[in-house]
Amino acid sequence: QVQLVESGGGLVQPGGSLRLSCAASGSIFSIHVMRWYRQAPGKQRELVAAIGEGGSTTYDDSVKGRFTISRDNAKDTVYLQMNSLKPEDTAIYYCNGDMTTAVGDVIGGLWGKGTLVTVSS
Repeated sequence: QVQLVESGGGLVQPGGSLRLSCAASGSIFSIHVMRWYRQAPGKQRELVAAIGEGGSTTYDDSVKGRFTISRDNAKDTVYLQMNSLKPEDTAIYYCNGDMTTAVGDVIGGLWGKGTLVTVSS
């Protein structure tokens, strides 16, 4: 069974940093696009950043210059380095990815369960 597991969330003061990780496990042949979404209380889930199989990246305007998405293909893991955090970054952060399993099944939009990031003094 293929799954995504996020880690690294927590409480941080404004201006601080956190690094989120999302590890894929199971019988995976290859991982394609990986994404980080977030959902703040009372708001819709929004796309924060995405990274393609070749390393191309895209960011929401609200996090450009502060967040960096990266991936380690050898570890089937994607990261989100978050710097200069603001209270409005408080949300549950979800990993989402497209992948091909070892038996050739293509899985689109697989979700992790999320990790909570709270930015507060």
